[in-house]
Amino acid sequence: MLELRGVSRRFGQTLAVTDVDLAIERGAFVGVIGRSGAGKSTVLRMVNRLVSPSSGAILFDGMDVTGLKGEALRAWRARCAMIFQQFNLIGRLDVLTNVLMGRLNHAPTWRALLGLWSDEDRAIALSALEQFDIANLASERAENLSGGQQQRVAIARALVQEPDVILADEPIASLDPRNTRLVMDALKRINRRYGITVVVNLHSLEIARSYCDSLVGMAAGRVVFRGGPADLTADAARALYGLEAEEQLEALSATPAPAPVRVVAHA
Repeated sequence: MLELRGVSRRFGQTLAVTDVDLAIERGAFVGVIGRSGAGKSTVLRMVNRLVSPSSGAILFDGMDVTGLKGEALRAWRARCAMIFQQFNLIGRLDVLTNVLMGRLNHAPTWRALLGLWSDEDRAIALSALEQFDIANLASERAENLSGGQQQRVAIARALVQEPDVILADEPIASLDPRNTRLVMDALKRINRRYGITVVVNLHSLEIARSYCDSLVGMAAGRVVFRGGPADLTADAARALYGLEAEEQLEALSATPAPAPVRVVAHA
């Protein structure tokens, strides 16, 4: 279980996240929703420890993530893979090599630096690409791919880390509707097939309702909503999105509300 207990983060005089309490079960697919600037990205970055909490504690199966340093912190980041909005691929390298970067925690550093990947690592990377129907792009330079293809490469890279948790920070923000579905389908497939916990930041209520087992809504750095997709009422949407709510509700009204599978509760 991934737990956040009273987690806050201050940047100078600005309190970006305030007293977040969450408990996320293993194998859950959780959507964190809210407007831009609500604190969603900061929460995910604190879980991965790209940003350290100013106060509070983050735990995974009882291990205090907030106290990790050095090799222990690197090991945690290998178990807690991060997918970013802008893909974070190395454009001049081919797709297969970008995916192999996810195996850095499984290979000696010198071997990775020289590009001397084992046959096993290459097979794992190719298998991941095949799962997302992009194995044919293995030799292409990453910079030549479309946005949707690049994001699927980033997901494949995360998968080969063999993580316990995948954190996806607005992974569809710059994608068209078709690629949005391809990327969300890829994340859902990982979650269902491997039982990997997925926590994904989303702006769209319609996408969140379609894919997520449970939802966490944030506004002004605080958690203001917890529940399943069916619990996401018009009033809850207005509390989350303010003046943007009507646009979100219009898209939401066209999407049937599925029954929640898991819930996110207080720690």
